Amino acid sequence: MEADRKHITADELKQHKKPGDLWISIQGKVYNVSDWAKEHPGGETALLNLAGQDVTDAFIAYHPGTAWQYLDKFFTGYYLEDFKVSEVSKDYRRLVSEFSKAGMFGKKGHVAFCSLASVAIMFVVVLYGVLICESVWAHLGSAMVLGMLWMQSTYVGHDSGHYQVMASRGYNRLAQIITGNCLTGISIAWWKWTHNAHHIACNSLDYDPDLQHIPVFAVSSTFFDSLWSCFYGRKLNFDPLARFLISYQHWTFYPVTCVARVNLYLQTLLLLFSPSRKVPDRALNIMGILVFWTWFPLLVSYLPNWPERFMFVLASFAVTSIQHIQFCLNHFSANVYVGPPSGNDWFEKQTSGTLDIDCSSWMDWFFGGLQFQLEHHLFPRLPRCQLRKVSPVVKELCKKHNLPYRSLSFWDANVSTIRTLRTAALQARDLSNPAPENLLWEAVNTHG
Repeated sequence: MEADRKHITADELKQHKKPGDLWISIQGKVYNVSDWAKEHPGGETALLNLAGQDVTDAFIAYHPGTAWQYLDKFFTGYYLEDFKVSEVSKDYRRLVSEFSKAGMFGKKGHVAFCSLASVAIMFVVVLYGVLICESVWAHLGSAMVLGMLWMQSTYVGHDSGHYQVMASRGYNRLAQIITGNCLTGISIAWWKWTHNAHHIACNSLDYDPDLQHIPVFAVSSTFFDSLWSCFYGRKLNFDPLARFLISYQHWTFYPVTCVARVNLYLQTLLLLFSPSRKVPDRALNIMGILVFWTWFPLLVSYLPNWPERFMFVLASFAVTSIQHIQFCLNHFSANVYVGPPSGNDWFEKQTSGTLDIDCSSWMDWFFGGLQFQLEHHLFPRLPRCQLRKVSPVVKELCKKHNLPYRSLSFWDANVSTIRTLRTAALQARDLSNPAPENLLWEAVNTHG
């Protein structure tokens, strides 16, 4: 009976939000996930960011209906006092229920098969162009095809990380390792670590690793106070080197993204070979990376001379930079905030920090479904072939609750991003804001 229930206040729940003492509320029931955190498939960071509050919307977004049955073993016996659900959350949960009843979360189409087939075909084309053809133009074309291969392979890895694209969990994990580690050289373990945190804390300057690019980029002058990164557990130093680089970031944005993969390779190696960090499937991830660093250098070595090898690598990186740019367009010019994500306005934070790319349906393959970034953030388990279908519904919901729904053309999104970077660059040039001592190692040890 209601009178026999034990209750705790929201303030009491907030006291349990540190490692080893993590409590959360889901639909008003309080759960102790302290011991489960390290085993959580989504990583410990997601629980740390949301602990001490009601997380119903986030739980619904990232877990299938079968996950509810496992909650009882974590139940503390307490209920959250004065538990209330906002009108926005009610509508959001209704949509999730409707999509689930319609079977939309299970209808994946043939996207994974077609994407993997296209990756296989492109890989054969690259091998033929490098090993058989002798023309420098054929080699350049092969490099560009390789860049497209990496883009499409990344999309498959992204899909398999959010929902099961294969027939079983084992095959799904194999698809992740092949499309991520083996083909692109970027660890799926690193991706999960950063990407889950990004989704949970979308556009939080101190919690979202996808915005923490000091000393190269800064989307907000808040970074000029040497913000503490709660994700990496260190200060993002705004020193003289950072000031100089950020002062010209609106000019260096595209050149830097052309070689951004180098940083991703570095971050992968730093994570996989870090003795202090627990990495799921570390050995499997390292094996996948070794596969990449075997076939890719070997392929490049078959080119006739060093100028062509340099051209091949740079061209393949430059083509893939389109994808890196796209990821930046989705968030760089959206609203930002400081502090942890809040479960009570989770839906609002996703709409505020996300921007869609408007394009024709025939371009969906090129953007991998992620041009519907807001739809993806609201329904991360929804297969990409469903995102265009739910877009009008999401737009109406945002309109109903007076929330932003921003959808720009690829060109306009670039303009908006460069404008944001330029604004921060001009602010960084203000020498009246002294920067601390230069720490050159930051340029090498930047994550994200």
